[in-house]
Amino acid sequence: MAKRLTPVARKLRRGRTEVEDRLWQRLRNRQVEGAKFRFQRPVSGSVADFGCDEVKLIVELDGGQHAGQVEADRARTLSLEQAGYVVLRFWNSDVTENLDGVLEEIRRTVLIARGR
Repeated sequence: MAKRLTPVARKLRRGRTEVEDRLWQRLRNRQVEGAKFRFQRPVSGSVADFGCDEVKLIVELDGGQHAGQVEADRARTLSLEQAGYVVLRFWNSDVTENLDGVLEEIRRTVLIARGR
């Protein structure tokens, strides 16, 4: 399944939004508690915005289009959780207006997953 999603993930990486790029610049290169995040990561039948396999954490960014697909997002989150992942969802406005708060929640989740 992941192999079929790889071209989709590549396309999403090339077409990333400004908000995705803003968060990615702060997650990449192990900047959050040394955790390795991947951008547009195929996982469990879908492509997650950001994923950290080490602590089984998925971070999803939701823009305005997600207001009309609440049920689909809920089903996707449930599927990822059933696969053993913790899923954090943030609105794009959370990243633009409170990036430090978003990063702090991600940091806390990483630490909890590591048992600290």
